[in-house]
Amino acid sequence: MSAPAQEKSTELPDPKEVAKTYAEVAQRASKMIAEHMQRQMKKGVGAPADELGIAQAFMDMMAKMLANPYQLAQSQMNLVWDYFSLWQHSMLRFVGMGAEPIAAPAKGDNRFKDAEWEQHFLFDFVKQSYLITARHIHDSVSRVEGLDLNTQKKVNFFTRQFIDALSPSNFAMTNPEVFRETVKSHGQNLVKGFNNLLRDIEEGEGQLRVKMTDPTAFELGRNVATTPGKVIFQNEMIQLLQFNPTTKNQFKKPLLIVPPWINKYYILDLREKNSYIKWATDQGHTVFVMSWVNPDERLAEKSFDAYLTDGTLAAVDAVVAQTGEQEINAVGYCLGGTLLAATVAYMAAKKDKRIASATFFTTMLDFSFPGELGVFIDEQQVSSLERKMAERGFLEGSEMAGTFNMLRANDLIWSFVVNNYLMGKDPFPFDLLFWNSDSTRMPYKMHSFYLRTMYMQNLLKEPGGIVLNDTPIDLGKVKIPCYFISALEDHIAPWKSTYMGATCMGGPVRFVLGGSGHIAGIINPPVANKYGYWVNPGKTLPDTADEWFAGVGQNDGSWWTDWQKWVGNMNGEQMVAARDPAKGKLKALEDAPGSFVKFRLDMQKKKA
Repeated sequence: MSAPAQEKSTELPDPKEVAKTYAEVAQRASKMIAEHMQRQMKKGVGAPADELGIAQAFMDMMAKMLANPYQLAQSQMNLVWDYFSLWQHSMLRFVGMGAEPIAAPAKGDNRFKDAEWEQHFLFDFVKQSYLITARHIHDSVSRVEGLDLNTQKKVNFFTRQFIDALSPSNFAMTNPEVFRETVKSHGQNLVKGFNNLLRDIEEGEGQLRVKMTDPTAFELGRNVATTPGKVIFQNEMIQLLQFNPTTKNQFKKPLLIVPPWINKYYILDLREKNSYIKWATDQGHTVFVMSWVNPDERLAEKSFDAYLTDGTLAAVDAVVAQTGEQEINAVGYCLGGTLLAATVAYMAAKKDKRIASATFFTTMLDFSFPGELGVFIDEQQVSSLERKMAERGFLEGSEMAGTFNMLRANDLIWSFVVNNYLMGKDPFPFDLLFWNSDSTRMPYKMHSFYLRTMYMQNLLKEPGGIVLNDTPIDLGKVKIPCYFISALEDHIAPWKSTYMGATCMGGPVRFVLGGSGHIAGIINPPVANKYGYWVNPGKTLPDTADEWFAGVGQNDGSWWTDWQKWVGNMNGEQMVAARDPAKGKLKALEDAPGSFVKFRLDMQKKKA
């Protein structure tokens, strides 16, 4: 049996480069340790707090597990039997005989894509041993009886984090790709990787923030967020952008996009070929988008009411003033969609008919089943979060980003750990990950209201459950046509949950299900011809998502074209001459993408 494939290299590393790398490591390590000690001395070192309630959840789980020794013994016997089968399989592989694997990675699991994981019997044994153990650990904790639902979800989620962390792909000697690189470079990949690790801790001010991409490779307005336009309105909460027309005539009704303030708007304008903003402009829409401020402690008292009055309502006023039109179409993405729904409900209560149709991208309005994000939202965790936000005035953007990354830890954490710290490579420049790393803060008062009122109490779906700007709102009184697009593999806004929210609206609703996840399922231009989408041809929404899906038909291509047909019916045949943002009724303040979106937290810390 041959040894693992290796690239032969007889050249030793340049001694000067080795010395330079070691010097950088030593200098960074010394500085980091000194700064860490100073921070600890200033704030005092106490016992670690279980703010997430993880320890208590696992103590409850262990107590319940030990109370059923028969089930525990059965699980252990099943594990032993699978190990025995694996030994038999490996011995057959060792003597050159073929054998079906006992455990195989799930489709799309990129941790084991290197050929050696399958071709070399030793790495194959390590891989299958891990997969068998992972399956039994997960099955054992998920079958424990007597746990309340929240504890069970917490145990399942953090067990998965533990299992993912211990993958053999995350260790130098059990990852064939890292093993080859270590031999080839005489270990210099590990030294460089350690230097990268210290750099990331240093830039994270004592906390490890794994770098996903090179932020210096991109510049807003140059190679991302490049659709030309003007900022035509600004207050302390938003800048409103209007984009240059690309058609001779445009639809009479302008289009206002409400992005989430948890991320920046340019996910809809990364590159020309996948820019929803550019595509919508090319279809004849006069496109406006809100660009949210990245708040600091000065905006700590900004409430959800302020996001309504100084956000969406101010934007609607500005679009109407700029174009002279009294009816507009609106689009909301994720949390921006939640705000849009609250806005149209508020406007319905006020008999304000300026929004003629509303489109919701992966938007939750009924939070009964929030998916894995619910693991982080209970009284203990929200109270702890509120104490932190009260001290600073906001939720730090990196904390929210870390939570979302944990939902897909193998792709968004551990793959970069391997690349940056074990392979010793710099992260690859990638515009989507540049955007994903561009964190934004959450004002204390608004975020506390959002978590408690919507996630924990689920009052948005209740008639009069939420009062905004002294006005009770009721989604059932929203009679305008609504379009909901959700994604089949969405881990942030699960599609069955978004469907439940769609049934809360009081007017005609078209619900469409796209392929892929929270981002790729939405940023899916027709030219890519990917994923497809599902539509139920019935005129009314069935009561449940399962009933709706039972009657769907699948369509090829992008849902964008389906939306364009739908919104075209809302627009009618009336067209106007193309609207130049520089010649509107409002003064152009600056070029797109504007100054609000250019404020980047990680780059500001470097400058400081």
